[in-house]
Amino acid sequence: MIISWNWLKEYVALDMPVEQVEMRLMMAGLNHEGTERVGDDLAIDLEVTSNRPDCLGHLGVAREVAVLWDQDLRIPAASVASGKTPVDKLTSVTVECPQLCRCYTARVIQGVNIGPSPDWLVDRLRTLGFAAINNIVDISNYVMMECGQPLHTFDFAKLKGRKIIVREATPGETFEAIDHKTYKLEPGMCVIADAEKPVALGGVMGGAYSEVSDATTDLLIEAADFDQLSVRTTARRLGLHSPSSYRFERDVDRENIDWASRRCCELIFEFAGGELASGVVAVGDMHERRQSVVLRLSQLKRILGIEVSADVVRRILTSLGMEEQRATDNEVEVLPPSWRRDLTREIDLVEEVARIHGYDKIPEDTRVPMSPSTRNRDDLVLDRVRHVMTAAGFDEAVTISATDVETAAVFSPWTDAEPLQCGTPILRRADRLRRSLVPSLLSARRTNETLANETIELFEIAKVYLPLTGQPITDKPDAGPLPDEQLMLALTSGRDFFAVKGVIEAIIRSLDPRLVLEAVDTRHDLLDPACCCKLQLAGQTLGFLGAVCAAGLDRFDLRGSTTIAEIRLSNLIEAAELILQNVDRSPYPAVSRDLNIVLDESIRWAEVAAVVQACGEDLLERIDYQDTYRDDARLGKGKKSLLFSILLRSRTGTLKREEADALRDTIVARLGKKLGGQLRA
Repeated sequence: MIISWNWLKEYVALDMPVEQVEMRLMMAGLNHEGTERVGDDLAIDLEVTSNRPDCLGHLGVAREVAVLWDQDLRIPAASVASGKTPVDKLTSVTVECPQLCRCYTARVIQGVNIGPSPDWLVDRLRTLGFAAINNIVDISNYVMMECGQPLHTFDFAKLKGRKIIVREATPGETFEAIDHKTYKLEPGMCVIADAEKPVALGGVMGGAYSEVSDATTDLLIEAADFDQLSVRTTARRLGLHSPSSYRFERDVDRENIDWASRRCCELIFEFAGGELASGVVAVGDMHERRQSVVLRLSQLKRILGIEVSADVVRRILTSLGMEEQRATDNEVEVLPPSWRRDLTREIDLVEEVARIHGYDKIPEDTRVPMSPSTRNRDDLVLDRVRHVMTAAGFDEAVTISATDVETAAVFSPWTDAEPLQCGTPILRRADRLRRSLVPSLLSARRTNETLANETIELFEIAKVYLPLTGQPITDKPDAGPLPDEQLMLALTSGRDFFAVKGVIEAIIRSLDPRLVLEAVDTRHDLLDPACCCKLQLAGQTLGFLGAVCAAGLDRFDLRGSTTIAEIRLSNLIEAAELILQNVDRSPYPAVSRDLNIVLDESIRWAEVAAVVQACGEDLLERIDYQDTYRDDARLGKGKKSLLFSILLRSRTGTLKREEADALRDTIVARLGKKLGGQLRA
């Protein structure tokens, strides 16, 4: 927000150096970005946070200055002399979409003279970066920058039917804006129309057809309040942002609308002449219900660490425009002003007292009582997951939550439902909420390959959005069910299938060594059929793991092979054992045995490991897969040989060779009975 120093002086006495004002405003929440000299004026750039739209005008900033220096605020009276013709005889306003336009006012001025604006007005607008157009357009911009309420002036003679209809855009409807570009509108956009066609986009921009020109003699002055979300969505979809949309997106003071309309008329009379029709056409509720807020004075000491007297507190709150409802020795109840809708809680009032009283008045050694925070279960599990991933050599990636429709269709193991479509693409063509993190990570891998990065080991922890599986939105029954937001861990690695499976097993062991990961056959077009599986934990689907097939590599223009995995973190969060467990180590030496078992090709390693684990009793400490061998001539068609080792150790004494051999023979016999395996000679 650019503020003119000379302009600000009209509303509040500025008998202090500009540097002091900049510093004090910054300490009160309006961060100073810089100051430039423009002619004989100063353009002061202030950062206005989204919760303070009241400071998007000179009067709002002047109010802050008046409170900080305990001075009077001078607000123009905005008095206008009306003519004899009632305004409702000249025009009418119909609001067909009250959800998009909460209130709309219209005034009509006849017989104006279009011409250049006075030099002082041109200079002030130039300080703010506005180009002078003509006296009417300049006045509407002036009032907007004065009070923060956007206005629009129509050439009244060009409005067909001499009426205003506020409605939703119809499918395929087009609109030519004052930038002389034509835009295709969509339902949900707020249109200001006459009896035939759109003449403005509500809260965004006026139309070329009804704009004020040198031939204009009659004006219709619009002052309204448009829905924040509708204005923001319309401006983003059309790429049509303006100072008006910027303010409507942050909301305006509805009770200030009539003042802004009268102020505009007052200046038009002064610099363009004309006659104002009596009255105003107003549709909608011009007032908002406000809730009072109670501030306990004891909270100031508890939160700020300093004492602020009750008289000072009451003076600060009332000077900010709050109406005192009641006051006692212990608390004060106030009604926030209409321009401060951000004041809804007690802590908001504490902040107001602190910033006006002065943060610099809080001594550096002031102690504020604090209680330690605790981390929840989700955070603790995610910390362990990240620790294992980074220890395994992976870097964490952050990608956007939307992708294009083609990429979204590449990998979606969790649902077959169509991805949800965004109203506005986050990036070009990225208008589908992702159902898997894998496509985004593979795109990131491609980017790293183009940059010639040798090691590309990436993981991401983020949500996916699975359609039509959530609960209905109770207050918006037509909006459909909410998506099921699932937190996932996905990775892409240059290592092989077994190495990546080992990383996932390491994650599970870090959460609970007793958990057993199972691998089940599955198929997916993106993955190599020989190297892919569905991962299960305690009988529930945990995720998917596989090497990307040749067609998948071509789809993402990847030069090197890669293995991907995606697991659902909710399963791990639920199964994790967060209390560290101590297990005594056996002081006796271990004995290892190698086994080479011939099995059918359909038997998976997980099935073998489960049988071996069941036989091990208390002696089996570890089982390690070594290799798989295939040879139709030696083993037979449809057969394979699995080579693995077992590590045995006793807790009661040194394990004898005979005991180790006996357990090995038991394992071989059990594999033969359960899986048809035979010890290879």
